[in-house]
Amino acid sequence: MRSAWFPRAALILAMILWGSSFAAQKYALLAFSPMAMNFGRMAVASACFAVLLPKLDGVRRHYLPGDWWRLLLLALFEPCLYFVFEAWALTKTSASQAGMIVALMPLLIALVARITLKETLPPRMLPGVAVTIAGAVWLSAAGRATELAPEPVLGNLLELVAVVFATGYTISSRQLAPRYPPLFLTAVQALVGALFFLPLMLITGGAGAVELSLANRPLLAVLYLGVFVSLGAYALYNYALSKVSAVRAAPLINLIPVFSLLVGRVFLGEELTPGQYAASCLVLIGVLIGQSGGSGQPG
Repeated sequence: MRSAWFPRAALILAMILWGSSFAAQKYALLAFSPMAMNFGRMAVASACFAVLLPKLDGVRRHYLPGDWWRLLLLALFEPCLYFVFEAWALTKTSASQAGMIVALMPLLIALVARITLKETLPPRMLPGVAVTIAGAVWLSAAGRATELAPEPVLGNLLELVAVVFATGYTISSRQLAPRYPPLFLTAVQALVGALFFLPLMLITGGAGAVELSLANRPLLAVLYLGVFVSLGAYALYNYALSKVSAVRAAPLINLIPVFSLLVGRVFLGEELTPGQYAASCLVLIGVLIGQSGGSGQPG
């Protein structure tokens, strides 16, 4: 009985870490370009796997012909394309608003999982999608330009594109997780991500000399993103997807906006307008409607 809680606990911890990542990226972007920040976090995660390599024995016996492109697609979806659009989004919108856009992800995952994985779709999913999308549009329309969110409408749209890639990652992970250890899938993501962002960083710049100090918040933010998010959160999520269906895992993604709002408010002093608070409530109501018909089982 206790072991049944392990995947759920792993999911909750992953959502807490992902919710905090929006504020951490805001700190990192104070000193780094988006591509330099992404390369840094993936390089840190990749370095950690040098210590964890002995735990990845036995991967070859699980490999099936043709899996190489599935593994590559997994990493291209996330971190590569997801991080490109999310980092870009966070230069335009606030961490709190970006986190609320992520509330769309459970609904998208459930819809795509129904089509590709034949998992059961909660009966109230479609009404929930309509309400949630309306809330997300309202959230963006009610935004106002601030120092932390100079172009909130564009930023929220970019975050929505990132969410689409994150949905593709979840489906890919669900297909691969039963065969491969979670740490192996996370290592593939980290290594491919580092190789992907290195040339982009060199082209775009933004990776000059950085002071190596515990007082350097942007540098600490990159280290946090690499160890706790790019390694920790993804390993936890990949582990959970090896135990439960994508539709079962999806509802807990709704914790990300909650934690992003809290962390953004506490650490960045971000505030939403009254209209955005109302829109955020509408987003969460739509999510609750979409999930209230049942948690979904593999079909």
